[in-house]
Amino acid sequence: MPRLKNDKLCQTKLLASRDALSVIQGKWRIPIVISLTYGKKRFGDIQKDIADISPKMLSQELKSLEENKIVSRKLHDSMPVSVEYSLTPLGLSLQSLLQELLQWGLHFRSELIEKKR
Repeated sequence: MPRLKNDKLCQTKLLASRDALSVIQGKWRIPIVISLTYGKKRFGDIQKDIADISPKMLSQELKSLEENKIVSRKLHDSMPVSVEYSLTPLGLSLQSLLQELLQWGLHFRSELIEKKR
């Protein structure tokens, strides 16, 4: 009986992790979210933060993050028209995960550098 319960719990966790990864996986999504943790930004500001992302890729990734309710897009009725991006409450909830990822990344990087010496 406990084996069946563990299998169900494992499957639930696997599905939840797949859901999460499908939203944040890829080369650009986490950097975009990190950029927006510093406040609302226009498209060009995000592109300056992530220097090697193409405008087309940034646009695609912002749309995907917006569809997944991580990023909010606000159109300002001005001349010229301006668009501002920010994190939604769901996007802001990624901050603790990103902090843990950063800590692990620093640890991983130091392990790699030490082992190569």
